[in-house]
Amino acid sequence: MKTTRRQPDLPAVVHLTAEYWPFARTGGLAEAVRGLASFQAASGLDVAVVLPLYGVVREANPLLEAVGEPFAVQVGPRTEEVRLHRHVAELGGPRVFFVEHPGDFNRAGIYGDGGADYDDNARRFALFCLAALQQLPRIAPGPVVLHSHDWHTALAPTYLRVTLRGQRYYDGVASVLTVHNAGFQGHFPFATLADVGLPDELYSVDHLEWYGRVNVLKGGLVFCDAATTVSPTHAIELRTEVGGFGLHDTFVGLRHRFLGIRNGIDLEMWDPATDPLITAHYSVEDPSGKKRCKAALQRAWGLPERKRTPVFAMSARLVAQKGLDIILGCESLRTADAQFVFLGAGEARYEAAIAEVASAHRDRIGANFAFSDRLEHRLLAGADFLLMPSLYEPCGLTQMRAQRYGALPLARRVGGLADTIEDEITGYLFDDYTPAAFDRGVRRALAVYADPPEWQARSGEAMLRDFGWERSAGGYLELYNRALASR
Repeated sequence: MKTTRRQPDLPAVVHLTAEYWPFARTGGLAEAVRGLASFQAASGLDVAVVLPLYGVVREANPLLEAVGEPFAVQVGPRTEEVRLHRHVAELGGPRVFFVEHPGDFNRAGIYGDGGADYDDNARRFALFCLAALQQLPRIAPGPVVLHSHDWHTALAPTYLRVTLRGQRYYDGVASVLTVHNAGFQGHFPFATLADVGLPDELYSVDHLEWYGRVNVLKGGLVFCDAATTVSPTHAIELRTEVGGFGLHDTFVGLRHRFLGIRNGIDLEMWDPATDPLITAHYSVEDPSGKKRCKAALQRAWGLPERKRTPVFAMSARLVAQKGLDIILGCESLRTADAQFVFLGAGEARYEAAIAEVASAHRDRIGANFAFSDRLEHRLLAGADFLLMPSLYEPCGLTQMRAQRYGALPLARRVGGLADTIEDEITGYLFDDYTPAAFDRGVRRALAVYADPPEWQARSGEAMLRDFGWERSAGGYLELYNRALASR
């Protein structure tokens, strides 16, 4: 990615995030924040990213340097000693900082382990937010936009407008909160307010109270200057009782302060013409290399190499949100003249069910529960179709990458899937969350695949779609300027 000289008339942007690729990742959040921050930095903005110094970050052994001396952070009744580190990297990209507190972050997992969240997550991420805010003048003297991501950093805009109110520097900070997945909101008991240093008065329906619980995400939405979610269609869904995860009234109440801006993908990293991780390169002009990629995919998943048998692939966390119930319940998986490959780990019940059906159909179904970036690149390069029948999908990244590689998505018409897939042109969309609706989608896809010139035309059209960050980054810059003007 080419880098533009930093523009002094543009605001500094500081992203607060619980995940950031390649240091810490459990899903799409890490890649979305990395993609946006990297594009912004390459466009000339002064961009910094702050995340906790987890155990997994230490294991990656990045080159870090301490920034200043250890400092004290008051979190409710406790005072903790914290230190800031900076990743030593090449110039031109975002500056990446890590908040070090071994007791809270040097653990086996990011949010929990053994299938359960850590019971002190509210205090852990409160400490992170307060430490980042305390160091914000050092990181970005101003003017600055503090861009928080998901509930883990949603306390930051709350602290800005409550505990730091009246301090000149902080009153000038504009706060933006992006909701990547509203299914996770940070629900805690009333006593959590005191534990994280917030007054009892905030336990009201107008602030953080939500059905008898403290809702951290709700508080961030109430106090931020602007809020976004990661696709225009999902912004509409969140304003509805069905799609708002219990916060629809809050999203509606934000009015013009809330909008949807689609995520993007790194067009250089995800390019079948240059991708170093795939078996053969190919392009719209010369798609022949995709055949070699398909054969390699079939071999890697232990399936017979059949040139004219369509391959449906799925790369996802194996959780209910991703539509696994309707896939496992459909007839196509067991009877269609096609092969199915699965990549990803998740809930034990889904891993067991997929393993069972794969064992019963060894020539048609393959599964690999050990996800890696290399495998995902090779899967998309070799697949003919991508499965994303999600229950809900705020944006999704895989469907955009798949189209870039000429694999047509079969997906539900929800969230970012509806915004990035053109039905019967670059993929196949359906509405009902049922195995029968999924089967009908499979049959539509197979009918087109049976006509090679038509399928190739659609595959080529999908590869030409531009899912880069340029338009979305421009939308964020406009929003940042409006948020700063409101201060």
